[in-house]
Parts: sequence; C-alpha cells; structure tokens
Amino acid sequence: MFVEYTWLVPLVPMLCFVIIGFFGKKMPHGGGPLAIFGAMFAFLISALISYEFFTSAAYSSPGYVTEQITWFSIGSFDINIGYYVDSLACLMMLFASFISTLIFIYSIGYMHNEGVKRRRYFAEVSLFLTGMLGLAVSSNFLEMFVFWEAMGLCSYLLIGFWSFTHPNGDDASDNAASAAKKAFLVTRLGDVCLMGGMFVLMYEFGSLDYTAVFDTAAMASVDPNMLMLGSLLIFGGVIGKSAQFPLLDWLPDAMAGPTTVSALIHAATMVKAGVYLVARCFPLFAQNPEVMLFVGVIGGITAFFAATMALNNMNIKKVLAYSTLSQLGYMFLALGAGGYMMALGLQSGDSALIAAGAVGYTAGCLHMANHAFFKALLFLGSGSVIHATGTEDMREMGGLHSKMKITSITMLIGSLSIAGFPLFSGFWSKEIVLEVAMHAGDYGAEGYLFLVLWILAIITAFMTAFYMFRMWFMTFKGKPGHGAEHCHGESPKSMTIPLIILSVFAAALGCIILFGFDDYVTIGIHAGQFQVGSGHGHGFMGWLEDIFLSAYTYLTVALVLIAIGVAYVMYSKMSINPGKFNKDGNSLLYKALSNRWWFPRLYDQIGWKMGYGVAKGVEFVDTQVIDGTVNALSSAVAGSGDSMSKVQTGNVRDYASVVVIGIVVLFAVMLLLFYFMGGA
Repeated sequence: MFVEYTWLVPLVPMLCFVIIGFFGKKMPHGGGPLAIFGAMFAFLISALISYEFFTSAAYSSPGYVTEQITWFSIGSFDINIGYYVDSLACLMMLFASFISTLIFIYSIGYMHNEGVKRRRYFAEVSLFLTGMLGLAVSSNFLEMFVFWEAMGLCSYLLIGFWSFTHPNGDDASDNAASAAKKAFLVTRLGDVCLMGGMFVLMYEFGSLDYTAVFDTAAMASVDPNMLMLGSLLIFGGVIGKSAQFPLLDWLPDAMAGPTTVSALIHAATMVKAGVYLVARCFPLFAQNPEVMLFVGVIGGITAFFAATMALNNMNIKKVLAYSTLSQLGYMFLALGAGGYMMALGLQSGDSALIAAGAVGYTAGCLHMANHAFFKALLFLGSGSVIHATGTEDMREMGGLHSKMKITSITMLIGSLSIAGFPLFSGFWSKEIVLEVAMHAGDYGAEGYLFLVLWILAIITAFMTAFYMFRMWFMTFKGKPGHGAEHCHGESPKSMTIPLIILSVFAAALGCIILFGFDDYVTIGIHAGQFQVGSGHGHGFMGWLEDIFLSAYTYLTVALVLIAIGVAYVMYSKMSINPGKFNKDGNSLLYKALSNRWWFPRLYDQIGWKMGYGVAKGVEFVDTQVIDGTVNALSSAVAGSGDSMSKVQTGNVRDYASVVVIGIVVLFAVMLLLFYFMGGA
C-alpha cells in the first residue's frame, strides 16, 4: 500500500518549493520549517516504502516494483513516466532525504543572518532535494534526465547564492557568480554526452525504460559497438556531474556557496547522482569489460590526483572538496573493478567471477552511503567553525577544541571515518574497495591496470589520513590564530544536534556490511536477468575473515596510523616544520599542488584558444550567414517595392502598355511550351 505512493517522495518537497517561493516572506525563518517538513516527510515515506518492498515477494523476484503511464509519444516511440523501486532506489531515497533533513535543520541556525534571502535559499534547497529524490525513483532515462537537469539548475543557483566575492575566500575563484557559471557550463558538457547516450539507447532499444534497456535478451540483440558507445556517452555525463578527471575543477570552486549547500552537493545530492547512475546502469556497462575498465581508471586517477591537491590547501572547505573528489574516485574504482570482473564472467560463463563482480557493486554502494554521512558531518562541522570564527583559512584557526568541544569531537569522528581508521564506517567500505581493485588485477589482458590503480589507491589512503588530520590539528589544536581569538564559542543547538546525529552514523554505519547489507544491495543474475538485491552475502564471519585475515588490511591500517602520526608531529606538536620540505612554498611540487596541477590554467587556455575560436566562428555564421541572408532578403523585398512604386505613374496609357506587354510575353511562353512539349 505504500509503494504505490512513491510519487509522493519527490512531489512533497516540490510542493514545499512552490509554497516557500510564493509565501516564504510571511513564514517563520523564510520557510525553513516547511522545507524541513518536506524533507522529513520524504524520509518517512521512503522508510515505509523500503520496508514494504524488502518484505514483499517482488523483492525476491523480479527485484523491483514499477508503475508507469504514457507521458507522450513520438511516432512509434512511447515515453513513459512513473516510479521504479528496487534496493538501490531505496538506499538513495533513505540517505538523501535523511541527511537533507538534518542539513535543513542546521540551516535554520547557519542562515539566520541572511534576512529575506532565506526564502530563496529554502525554496532552492527544496527543489534540489526534489531533483535527487526524483532521480532515485525514476523509471526511465528521460525522466531521470529531467531531475538530473533540475539539480544542475539548483546547483547553479545555490553556488551563486551570494553572487559576490565571498568575504572568507582566499582567491579570485571564490567569486560566487563565476563559480556558479563554471559549475553550470562544465556539468552541461557532461549532460550533452548523457543526452547523446540516451539517443543511442533510444535508437537501439526503441525505449528508454529501465525494464526494456536492462533486459538481457534485448542487450544481446543490439549492436555491441553501439551499446559500448551509448555506455561511454552516459559515463561522460557522470564525469561531468560527479566531477571526475578531467572535469574535476569546478567542484572546489563550488565552495563559494554557503557551507550547507556544499554539504548538500557533496554528501546528499548532486555528485552522488553520478555514482547512482553508474550503479543503475551496471547491467548495461557490464556488457563490455572495456567500459568498466574505463570507469575504474577514471575513478582511480581522480582519487589520487584530488588527494594530492588537498595536501597543502589552507581553506577548510576546499580540503573537504578535494576529499570528496577523491572518495568519489574510490566509488568509481570499486564499481569499475567489480563491473570488469562481472563482464569477463558473463563472457566466459564463470559464476564465481560474476559473484566477485557483485562485491564491487556492493563496495561502491556502501562507500557511497558511508561517505554521505561522514562528509555531511565534516562539511557541517566546518560550517560550525566558520560560523564561530568568521574565516575559512585554517591558519587563522587553531586551539578551538576547548571552545567548541562538540564540533571538535564530531569532526574528529568524521576524520577517523574518512581516513579509514579501524572499525569506523569508512574503514569497512574502503577495505572492500581496495580488495576488489586488487582482485580485478588477476583477470583479463588489461587486468594489470587495476593493480596499478590499487597501488594509487593505497597511496591515496595514506594521503587522505594525512590531510584530514592536518585539517583537524590545524583547526582544533596548536596555537590559536586571529579567527580563533575572536571565536564566540560553540554553535547553537540547531547546528550541533545534527552534528551529533551524523557522528553516530559516521562512526557505526559501515558495520552494516556484517549484518547483511550485501544481501540487499548487490547485483546478480536471476532467471537470466540482472537483479539488484536478493543476494547471498558473505555473512558476519565471512566479512571478518576476509578483512582481518588479509595482510593488505594491516598494510593500509599501518599507513593510516603513520599518516596521522606525521600530521600530529607537524601540525599539533609542531616538532617538524612543514616549510623545510616544500622550501617555504617555493618547491615545484608545492606550486603544482597549490595551482591544482595547473588544471584551471589549462581550462582557461582551452576556453580561450578553442572555445573562443568556436564562439567567433558561430558568431560569424550567425551575423554574416544567417542574419546576412535574412537582411538580404528583406533588402531585396524593400528594393523591389521601391522599384515597383515607380511604375505607379497614374497614367492609363502606361498601364495599358504593361498589360499588352504582359499578354505578349505570356503568349510567347505558351507557344514555346507547346513547341518543346511536342506540339505540331
């Protein structure tokens, strides 16, 4: 009885957006309580839907519940609209709505000084949540794309919320309007690829419904080259939306928006949409090992390069932004490695390899859920610090632990989790991701690439622990800076209570892998069809043995502990001066990291050299060819009218002469036609 009301999940936040937009000025806190209600309602109905689905017969077979109506038709193609509920959709609905509820509650305190602008803020975040929830329950690619684009619009509006140079920023890239345009344009580049992939699927399958596209018989009957092209184009959209290499530079600049917006983009919505889309398209991508290899390579490279850029950044929000990029890379590495093994298993009929690929799917989804909670916690914690100190520069912080104990302890929990400290949430999913990457290296002609990616991922784990505890020690330990001296103490309860709740999940959520998470969120072949969920997991002891009997687990743990120790010695105890390693900021490596490996400069050059040239060419065609043709036609008509006006002499004899001449010409034409058409 609840699943059939799935359409309410995105609809209620949408109604809140409309009501706040029209009447928010007259509502308390600019409509904030209504936005909270919309998110909370979405979570409650999502929980009821999930419970009913997992206890229903549909969970076992076919593994989903869907209901559609015809939206419109184009020739013989029917475009439907409806809902599609399976394990993945339930996971996305639950954590997106729950975390958004906490972020909206937090926003009541964080945005209290924004005055009338709060109405716009709460309206936009409600629409943002609508986009994510609608995407999660969509039944086909076109419906998903509509909500995908709604999130893109909201990200533009929210990143540019302040629309001026952010007073706490550290460089010109913090101009909110520029950052918003950059995010919008870069993600649109990916969206064009996604749209192209949808055209390919529509051409090949004759439908965009998930049930039609993911049918194994249908996938086997289409052109494999077109299937690969469609898969790669869809992943191109993912690269843009989830800020993967090489389109990763827009996400750090998105920190120009409010911190709560950063938490939404990085934790509950937006960039998670790309991970969701790869997981949703897993049956499609797994038809080609090359596609999944590409997904894994992009994820591994992004994880490594983004982590390097966080090593010396002094802006607390940008450190967290780079960590988001890096952790997203881990998710794509897991999905790519798992999909690569599954694709090889499908080709060879190896059921063990298919099962190993399913572990990669589970690892990617578990890390996505874990990351949602500890990244929301860390961003909201950084917002609490910024709210208290008035700065984002960690050099002006320090010694805040005694003044902001709740924020300090909760951010410590988040840092331990993202660093993969044993038994915290991030530890479980990160270890499984690394295990899957290494396992994939044993198969196929290109499998050795996953061994390279595993090495990069291990190094990334070390860097993650280092830069996260560098951030924590610089913020909460050491000598107080200018901002810390003016700290007004702990943030209000509307901000600290969400931190406490999120810290519980950041500490313990990962343990669900021991209690059957991989039974519910996995992928396999049942009755010849792909099915998400209803698997047979490792079980409690199985996972403990896999993780704690592996020597590589202890290698990772040792690297994490060493990284935390190095950060402590450098930034808390201060017995080692970091400046001597980077020549006080003059080393080439330090400059490369500070300049983001010169990616922004490269984008600027591409924009000016290629983009500007293309724009000039388009302008020439527009002004000279299109406008020129229109102007020429109008001039010809006007000139003809002027010429004909001179014929209007008012003399009857002139008019009679024209009539006679016309008759003669017409008679001559008729004679010629008669002759050439065979007349005698």
